[in-house]
Amino acid sequence: MKHFLLSFLLLLLCAPVAAQQNDSIPAEPAYTIFDELAKRGARQGLVTIHQSEAIRNLVGACKFGKDVETTDDETYLKIPGFRAQVFSGNNQRKSKDEAFSKEEEIKELFPDLPTYVTYTAPFWKLRVGDFRSHEEAYQVLRQLMAAFPSYAKEMYIVKEEVKIPLN
Repeated sequence: MKHFLLSFLLLLLCAPVAAQQNDSIPAEPAYTIFDELAKRGARQGLVTIHQSEAIRNLVGACKFGKDVETTDDETYLKIPGFRAQVFSGNNQRKSKDEAFSKEEEIKELFPDLPTYVTYTAPFWKLRVGDFRSHEEAYQVLRQLMAAFPSYAKEMYIVKEEVKIPLN
């Protein structure tokens, strides 16, 4: 019996395992930094990149549309990052107005800081910034706490997908 189990185990470990490939679905073309650099925009020169295919294969590719978001005038890379949460409220009658009024106050003092008002039932939330690191978010959080001491008790840093401009 021992020999049978040992033989069976060896057979399982040594058997070749083939991965299935689905050739009926065409693969999406990979979009890399080289494609972004080689694009020609209005009033921009032409960038030509000469490199071996080996270098292109070493550079990580992202699927266009999933990790990259394009608006009319900007292109953003969406990555895991941090934001400062300034407000969260679940009072259906007041929280929406409070979130937007606090957003206006923050925009007056920090016009370059992106703000996001969101509703996830039952909470209205106001989050600010697109930070790659916790330290960056913490520095801005301290500035916000100093500028708005009445909001300071409910401010903290949250992990969230952020948008980093590529242009």
